[in-house]
Amino acid sequence: MASGIANIGKIPELRKRIFFTLTMLAVYRIGIFVTAPGVDREVMGELVRQSSGTFMGLFNMFSGGALERLSIIALGIMPYISSSIILQLLSSVVPRLAELRKEGEAGSQKINQYTRYGTVVIAFIQSFAMAQYLESLNNQGMGMVVTDPGWGFKVMTMLTLTTGTAFIMWLGEQITERGIGNGISLIIFAGIVSSLPDAIVQTLKSASVGQLTPIQLMFVAAVLLAVVAAIVFFERGQRRIQIQHAKRMVGRKVYGGHSTFLPLRVNQAGVIPPIFASTLLMFPDTLVGFFPSQTWLQSLVAFGTWQYNTIYGLLIVFFCYFYTAITFQPTDVADNLKKQGAFIPGIRPGKRTAQYIDKVLNRITFGGALYVAAVCILPSFMITEFHIPFYLGGTGLMIVVGVALDTAQQIESHLITRHYDGFTGPKGARIRGRRAR
Repeated sequence: MASGIANIGKIPELRKRIFFTLTMLAVYRIGIFVTAPGVDREVMGELVRQSSGTFMGLFNMFSGGALERLSIIALGIMPYISSSIILQLLSSVVPRLAELRKEGEAGSQKINQYTRYGTVVIAFIQSFAMAQYLESLNNQGMGMVVTDPGWGFKVMTMLTLTTGTAFIMWLGEQITERGIGNGISLIIFAGIVSSLPDAIVQTLKSASVGQLTPIQLMFVAAVLLAVVAAIVFFERGQRRIQIQHAKRMVGRKVYGGHSTFLPLRVNQAGVIPPIFASTLLMFPDTLVGFFPSQTWLQSLVAFGTWQYNTIYGLLIVFFCYFYTAITFQPTDVADNLKKQGAFIPGIRPGKRTAQYIDKVLNRITFGGALYVAAVCILPSFMITEFHIPFYLGGTGLMIVVGVALDTAQQIESHLITRHYDGFTGPKGARIRGRRAR
């Protein structure tokens, strides 16, 4: 591994790409500390810290702490992700978008353009809602979050936050084009990882004052390693369906006749289901403010309760199936195999092939959905049942490990292309990263 890492510096292009990526991520982190005009970030920081475990805490984690500092990039990259998801969903019901996805590079560029437009629109809407929310916090009794509320503050906040979102969207695209790895994923990765040093310090402080015994500390470390190992195992897990290509005669030469595999990922939906589920659970949390006397509603959205964990887990399982059904079409795959003269041994081409792929996909998605739900519920279970701090949520941990695998795979590809040994293990070892989303 050490020799593999040393080989990275021997490739000028790879060295430049890694340096460019780190520079862009540094620019992103600097923007976290630039506060939006007209707000008091000290008061906001205290409010966000008290909301740990809620949707606000999740949003703050994805923004890399920009929300609690009320940064100009407080919205983070979430508007871009929302726009991408909306276009993916629309492509299954809008024929024009479905045709664009089949047009190759030209269609992808057009869809990316629509995604950028959608990002700006969503950022404008979210920034207006953010301005309204910040003004409402002045009545919380903790201090004035907004020093001069009014339409002037709203307009300034909308322009500032939308510009900040557009800027980090541009940074992510630059990293993808000129750096290494997927830029949008790396920005989310950098935001989540930035909280790790503080989490380690807080854990050590808890151990030093006796709140966390050495046995509990070892237990936390063991659970963390086990969760990371499980994430790597499931994210790399595939169900390979054998594909046989029919022989055909072209002139005097025979083509085809070889076997390949159709890989189906165990977790086909990635981290989208927990994000959807967390967003949906935000609405009951909002209703509590309007109906404070409804104790059943408060227990429903209280972080860590069995009701909350049960609903959260069921929503994750549902969205795993829903998002997989939207993004992966067995009928299209079966049609493409038929056009290529390929077939699954023992299965008729066409409708029977689509039914077989759908059956296999439903089975492995069930296991993948249970894995995602377990990883996301584990931190709250440890906090409530064992009173053991687990500062990095399951969703964040999935993103960190997945992006690390993707980036390592790209670096590995650069090394292998130039006849260098990889840095992930002995000769012949390869990394299979997740598909970028």
